Formats: sequence, structure tokens, C-alpha cells
Amino acid sequence: MQHNVILVLLDGLNHQVAHHAMGHLHAYVEADRAALYRLECELPSLSRPLYECILTGVPPIDSGIVHNQVSRLSNQRSVFHYAREAGLGTAAAAYHWISELYNRSPFDPLRDRHTHAPKLPIQHGLFYYADHYPDSHLLADAEYLRRRHAPNFLLVHPMNIDDAGHRHGLDSSQYRNAARGADILLADYLPRWLEEGYQVLVTADHGMNNDRSHNGLLAEEREVPLFVFGEAFSLDPAAKPLQTELCGTICELLGAAHDKPVCRELLK
Repeated sequence: MQHNVILVLLDGLNHQVAHHAMGHLHAYVEADRAALYRLECELPSLSRPLYECILTGVPPIDSGIVHNQVSRLSNQRSVFHYAREAGLGTAAAAYHWISELYNRSPFDPLRDRHTHAPKLPIQHGLFYYADHYPDSHLLADAEYLRRRHAPNFLLVHPMNIDDAGHRHGLDSSQYRNAARGADILLADYLPRWLEEGYQVLVTADHGMNNDRSHNGLLAEEREVPLFVFGEAFSLDPAAKPLQTELCGTICELLGAAHDKPVCRELLK
């Protein structure tokens, strides 16, 4: 199995909101061309620890990235590392914490915002450092990287849903509309990616609560979506993927050797 993969990480997207507000993604599900699963995020339900979990398969309690202020390079092996070792190309349009985890820390915007460094784990990167950086710009950044560098693995990481949640809370029109806006933006890109043979995963790191935060055990903080699109996926409704299995599952799709747990039921 060897496929190109795009991972879309919609920061802060609660499963319930993803289930009722994202009409374009659900059109694929209703047409039996995609599947939606409910994931429970690892603890703590915070961003930087869960970026690390998704991309390395290691829970925060074991990775040592236990809160957002742990600012250092990861000491784990990520999808980016496995892909590079397999001779594959990598890219990310993402929040600057991703650069700090896998490329260079601390983040220096003059050096790192635009990254083109073949020897780094993330070879090509466009990294932003303002939470309100528009999702529309971020998706355009990602598509530029895809067209310019044709990476085998591309991370796409918008922040506006999370930003709206922190400003207005889970039960707000602003939060729900940020999710709808991300869905509409993806409608301009997802068909093109699928036509060109990409396997696409759309998920979130954590959800959001009505206190305009996240960190605990509430379902609205921990339950996040996983949409999968592409010919390599089984679309088995009985599959029960774990957040810690995303790294290994992506490596399987890429055909890259790894030693991470995999959700075999997700794949054909």
C-alpha cells in the first residue's frame, strides 16, 4: 500500500458540531464515499499535547508534552520522520507549534514561517502564529505547498474554529458558523484532492466547552470527529479508531515502515 495522504486537523472541533454543521463532508458520507467516526481524544485535552499524540501515536503522559507551554522539539518519532526515512516528501501548513515540535524550537518567524529545508522532517512549511489567521488563507497556503512541492504527506491545520470557541464558547453561533465556514472552504479543495488520488483524513485535536476552554473529561471537550475519504479506506461502520492509532494508520497508507499502533479496520 502506497498512497499520498492529506491530514486536515480542524483545531478545536467538537464531534457534535461536526456531526450537524458540516454539510459538504457529510454529503460524501451519505453517498457512501466517506465515513465519519467518533474519537475520544487523549488527556489532557489541550492542543500541543494532542498535536504530538496525533502525529506520533504517543499519549501526552508518555510523550512529556503535557501542556501547551512545553515548548521543545519532540523526542518521539512522528509521521514526518517515518515518511522522510521512506524517501517521501513532507509539507505542512500549520500553527507554529507544529514547527516547534518537529523542525526547530523555539519558533523564529523570520527563519521558520516559510520553510524549505529538504533535510528537516517537515521539508516544506508555511507556519502561522496568530490564532485568528484566516482559514481561507491557511487552505490556500496548503494548496500552494501541494501544487508546488507535491508532498506525499501534507498536514493542513486551520485554527479559526478553536479561536471562535475560546472567544464565544461551544454553544454559540460563532463557533458553529466557524465549523460551517471550514466545511465550505474544504468544498473547494476536497474534490480536487480526491480526484488526484489523495487519501484524506479530517479530524480534530480536542473539542470545546461552554466555559470557552478545554482541558478536562467532558464529552464536549474529548469527543472529536474523524472523517475518512479515499479508495484505501474500508468505510467499515464497525471500526473503532483511537487517536493514538492515527499516526500508524497514516504510515500504513504512505507505505512507510513504522512501529506505531494501527486501526486495521479503517483500511481495506
